[in-house]
Amino acid sequence: MNKTMIIAAALMLSASGAAAQGTVNIGKNNIQLTSDLMTPEALWAMGRIGAYATSPDGKQVVYQVSYYSVKENKSHTVLYRQSVNAKSPKVNLAPALLTQDAKSESDPAWIENGSKIAFLRDGQLWKMNPDGSARVKLTDSKIDIEGFKFSPDGSKVILIKSLPYHESIKENPKDLPKATGRLVTDLNYRHWDHYVESVAHPFVASVTANHIDDGTDLLEGEPYECPMAPFGGIEQLDWSTDSKQIAYTCRKKTGVNYAVSTDADIYLFDVATKATRNLCKPEGYKEPKIDPTKSMRNQVVNHQQGDMQVGYDVNPSFSPDGKYIAWQSMKNDGYESDRNRLCVMNLLTGEKKYVTESFDSNVDGFIWSNDSKNLYFTGCWHAVEGVYQTDLTGHVMQISKPEWADFGSLQMLGSGLKDKSLIVTKHSMLRPDDLYILTPNNKKAQSSALVQLTDENSHIFSQLAPASIMQRWVKTTDGKQELVWVILPPHFNPNKKYPTLLYCEGGPQSPVSQFWSYRWNFSIMASHGYVIIAPNRRGLPGFGSEWNEEISGDWTGQCMKDYLSAIDDATANLPFVDKDRLGAVGASFGGFSVYYLAGHHDGRFKCFIAHDGAFNLESMYTDTEEGWFSNWEYDDAYWNKDQTANAKRTYDNSPHKFVDKWTAPILCIHGEKDYRINANQGMGAFNAARLRGIPAELLIFPDENHWVLKPQNGILWQRTFFNWLDRWLKK
Repeated sequence: MNKTMIIAAALMLSASGAAAQGTVNIGKNNIQLTSDLMTPEALWAMGRIGAYATSPDGKQVVYQVSYYSVKENKSHTVLYRQSVNAKSPKVNLAPALLTQDAKSESDPAWIENGSKIAFLRDGQLWKMNPDGSARVKLTDSKIDIEGFKFSPDGSKVILIKSLPYHESIKENPKDLPKATGRLVTDLNYRHWDHYVESVAHPFVASVTANHIDDGTDLLEGEPYECPMAPFGGIEQLDWSTDSKQIAYTCRKKTGVNYAVSTDADIYLFDVATKATRNLCKPEGYKEPKIDPTKSMRNQVVNHQQGDMQVGYDVNPSFSPDGKYIAWQSMKNDGYESDRNRLCVMNLLTGEKKYVTESFDSNVDGFIWSNDSKNLYFTGCWHAVEGVYQTDLTGHVMQISKPEWADFGSLQMLGSGLKDKSLIVTKHSMLRPDDLYILTPNNKKAQSSALVQLTDENSHIFSQLAPASIMQRWVKTTDGKQELVWVILPPHFNPNKKYPTLLYCEGGPQSPVSQFWSYRWNFSIMASHGYVIIAPNRRGLPGFGSEWNEEISGDWTGQCMKDYLSAIDDATANLPFVDKDRLGAVGASFGGFSVYYLAGHHDGRFKCFIAHDGAFNLESMYTDTEEGWFSNWEYDDAYWNKDQTANAKRTYDNSPHKFVDKWTAPILCIHGEKDYRINANQGMGAFNAARLRGIPAELLIFPDENHWVLKPQNGILWQRTFFNWLDRWLKK
């Protein structure tokens, strides 16, 4: 199956659906769009680049791409191999498709000194030649393998498998095999979108020429998870350069303690002796008593003396010379959006140093340089995700050139080589991820050379008229400056007035950077004839810790004023913004923002859309599976009589208490498998609107979580979204 066939399969629509939209025709050798404006079908036809790996000699990269079939409502992930020339994009040949059938293949890695490629297929680990030939199935595990990492000497491999877990949900009697009930005895019984009846464990397996055994459980007998749910992967473990030790990430807590704490540590496991050492706590450490109904902000656990790392410590990585180990580290327990710092530990002396303290934002990902003298990392500053370098003394320098784009994952181009280049992903509000070669100039800031390696979706974008982007700095009500993105429709006419959307970001502490989303996609919103106002309101990273932290305990204060400052600036100063046709949209905290603004907008907005938003904060406190989140953000359980002023203000300003002031039509969207913000929140908002006689619709997905992942659900989401906006803003 060639690339054109795969993409064509992803575009196949039912005859009625295609006719109804009139947007996509499929040619024999090409995809022809009937319009130069982006549609949901075109968006779901795009290939999505995922994991990748560079060969040890730096001359090749293997990477995965996922394509989606709307008709079949599923995805297919394939592997490509691309030759690399860091100096000239014209020398880079077209990628070779390695996957040759309908089975998905993913997670590529070079092994055996670059002579083979390892990958996952049907839950098992395979290997093949770099040209895709001579495929060999290496494992025959009864449990699916979810991730893997080979030791540097190739003699062993870490295999991630999920095992049965019954700490919080009791196993049903054997004589009732069809019983669907679950007897829950403690917290941590649901996570993200599933009931917690299994946990991931790493297994250390031995490697022979064409076989890998089942391995031994590194956490045998321990009721903990590694990698950590819901998003942790193989990046949470690493091999030492001598293949004798494994560093891994784990939050060794269960039940209530797990639900209210973010205290994950880095552990060092000796493969031969099986001895384990915690690198984040002194030997014999005992955690202070915690009140699970209050914020950890002022509890003893966050105010201890000595070498205590009590927040999220994740993603360990050994330096190539074996002398150091680095990881991402947050300071405070219970604060999932704390500033992510880069900690480097000298393995000989045990000395730790935070080497990104001069960068007052998050370290979102990092790698070591091949000579172990520097680390490269990505971080957001002023709403752009750039690439930075730090040495071991903490001298930080941006190496990527300034541009309106976000860099994502990083890898050195080749291992054991003199430092030359990195492979990076890059995207923007206008284009999804592609792979690039970034060659740093280590002596001069913001001067790296950048060469594009892939152009996965050029066949689609060549037929589309692009949106355009403006940047504005807006004065807030407290006299500060707020960065606001303004996204303009294709074929923009400055003399025309456009319906305009205020975009409310989630998190609440996620940046409005140059992100690309397959649901909250600014390009498709602009293609439907809308101007989008996307403010980096109070509470977002990339503008210093003070700006980022102001939102905690104050969800309805300055951040809401920042939203209104952004939209008021647009209506006052951008003549193409139609002040009589404004809408507000958002998901998660953005959905909460919409519910709150619905009762506090003074007639600015003609309609609202809230996706997976919190509506009733008292209910939200005990609904969510993330107890630490509610504690840190609200300060107190709603029943505590000694509530802080912040807690009282939070509950008093819950959106559900202002439904009597709602006047504008509202669309509520929610997934019933969303256990972070439960579906009763969206249902409650919709029910309240209808009881008040306000035009409202509820789009409910029984099989989706906090996101919308299935192709047909995704297209239904987009059509419903724009039908609602068009109904109220295009009259």
